[in-house]
Amino acid sequence: MSRNSFSPLLLSAESVPTPLRPLVAGDREGDYSEADLQRLIHAHPSCLPIAEIDAIFDDPIAICTELETTAGRIDNLMVTASGLPVIVECKLWRNPEARREVVGQILDYAKELTRWSSSDLQREVRQRLKVDGDPILKKVRAFAPTIDEIQFNDALTANLRRGRFLLLIVGDGIREGVEAISEYLQAHAGLHFTLGLVEMRMFLTPDGGRLVVPRVLARTTVLTRTVVALPDGFGLAPDEEEGGVARIDPGRLDRMNAQQQFWSGFLQTLKLDDPEQAIPKPPKQGYLNFMLHPNAWLNVYRNQQLNEVGVELSSNRSTGGDYAMRAIVEEWPDVKADLGGTAEIFQRPADGRMSVCDRRRFANVDAPEIREQMYGWLAERTNAFVNALRPRVRSAAADFQRHEG
Repeated sequence: MSRNSFSPLLLSAESVPTPLRPLVAGDREGDYSEADLQRLIHAHPSCLPIAEIDAIFDDPIAICTELETTAGRIDNLMVTASGLPVIVECKLWRNPEARREVVGQILDYAKELTRWSSSDLQREVRQRLKVDGDPILKKVRAFAPTIDEIQFNDALTANLRRGRFLLLIVGDGIREGVEAISEYLQAHAGLHFTLGLVEMRMFLTPDGGRLVVPRVLARTTVLTRTVVALPDGFGLAPDEEEGGVARIDPGRLDRMNAQQQFWSGFLQTLKLDDPEQAIPKPPKQGYLNFMLHPNAWLNVYRNQQLNEVGVELSSNRSTGGDYAMRAIVEEWPDVKADLGGTAEIFQRPADGRMSVCDRRRFANVDAPEIREQMYGWLAERTNAFVNALRPRVRSAAADFQRHEG
């Protein structure tokens, strides 16, 4: 791919043509930086030529910059009103090491977000923006006021789990070797998203403003999974006419509504001793999360295949929550006694990490006649876990932050 160099001419009726001076990426006064690119994209998402890459992601809404994940900080996060995530990585190509690593970095972001739900994303955006409520939905409704909250969050969760993203690498220019990025990604075995390379050149105008000239350098072909299985029978299938975007199978809608009804009844039963513990909204899947810390939570679940309900302490890897989990394991005899003696530590078979869980099986977790019994057990266990674990998690996470700081 050849690189075209040009200097735009500014034409007006009153003056002669004025060549525009290109702005250079660098550290000198008057140069622009990766942070400038981030701010430009956040303030003006329309500067990105998304319709040329994949029209289904057009008109994205800027959510935040520098979103923290265990894979690193995402430069720019946006979503469409239909619940499709857009991830942007800004790079100045003067750094050869950055050119080699940028592809792997944005793939790591995508892989990490496939483990998230809309609730996880809301939590991290809330923490980044230091606001309450659902900042994603609030920003989306500023552009699309009639968006239904449940449908939007269901679609966002579905697209996160399926890895249905637009990944954009945006830079000031392309150097030798970077053109091969698209070929590398086309051969990537797990590609389930659209990726585009965008060159963003800037020129200084006579009045001190900036002219932004975006150009699409490469884009991938979209590949989609056939079916993705989610917990408790929640599954999604691609819709070819919609470019593989996740849609809720109408046959599963009744089961999702039944899940929400189950959890609504549970939350009406639940009484917590800790007045500061946040209570989640009833979800449409087989579990709900009580956040003890931004990176540690109680997963209260109903497994219909195993006829089992349970409460499990979970955390994000390499965070204060993970540190707290290890501290709890080290103090397990005392912790187990505080939990009533029935909880156990177990090791996850997938990654070897430790977790704390208490579970109970019933003859049929769908049977209405034993629902109150299940509610009673889950409510007692949830309250005990909050009482015993929330103070320990917060204390250990604070120690972790002091050590890291």
